[in-house]
Amino acid sequence: MKTMSVKSMTGFGRGEAENSTRTWNVEVRSVNNRYLDVKIKLPRGYASLEDRVRNAVSEHFQRGRVDLLVNVQGDFSDLVELSVNTSLAQKYQDALGGIAESCGCASELTALQLATFPEVLVREQKSEDLEEVVWPVLSGAIEAALTGCDLMRLQEGEILMEDLLGRLRFFSKTVEEIELHVPALVAQRHQALQERLQKLLDNVQLDPLRLAQEIALLADKTDVTEEIVRLRSHIAQFSRFVEEEGTVGRKLDFLIQEFLREVNTIASKINDADIAHLTVALKSELEKIREQIQNIE
Repeated sequence: MKTMSVKSMTGFGRGEAENSTRTWNVEVRSVNNRYLDVKIKLPRGYASLEDRVRNAVSEHFQRGRVDLLVNVQGDFSDLVELSVNTSLAQKYQDALGGIAESCGCASELTALQLATFPEVLVREQKSEDLEEVVWPVLSGAIEAALTGCDLMRLQEGEILMEDLLGRLRFFSKTVEEIELHVPALVAQRHQALQERLQKLLDNVQLDPLRLAQEIALLADKTDVTEEIVRLRSHIAQFSRFVEEEGTVGRKLDFLIQEFLREVNTIASKINDADIAHLTVALKSELEKIREQIQNIE
């Protein structure tokens, strides 16, 4: 049998990448969800990259609630540009010189003092090149986080599958026990019905062929051969599904409903204490399997 690639929807991954001045940290957390629900939190000023981040996430996830957080730290001085408004500084100097002359006081201004006057030093924030500079670095951190999360999901998926296949084996053995009981039970019901009819119709002449047909019809209501055959088919299909590539959670969830349908039919057809006990065990196992399947992508 080939290696199973079933993934859990629960996982965590972290990635880091850096350039000459900044370090990008990415964290990915995922939990089970019926559909794909992605929540992305980017630093201020990087919102235009959200679609690219979302596309990267969708390449790794088909279902689940995914939270992706991006942080950036480092030196941003390369994005700050300072310039001097020399004409305004000259006007400040001339104005203050005129005040000093009219008041008869000294006026000795330093460059530092001039720089403190409004709008003499002009600070401009440059825009980063998100496409050519930021994304190549950030995408590496995102991919590392998603890959790490995938690895954790695969490891948990393997554990889930081992548990599910173990439960499936138990389920299959229980079905075999029911199958072993059925022939004797059907024969017993057939005999009981025949004796009952003969007692009720002791003095009534009936066509023996018609009597046999009626007995067979009544006995057929307790025959669960078809249900057992379908359960065996479902068991084989379950085993095939877990070997498939891609998402199988929904398929398995639907298949468990079909399992339950057949088990309920068996329980309703056969009024027998031993088989009732076995069908209760089957239903209990199916519920445990269904709970596990809810976390499979």
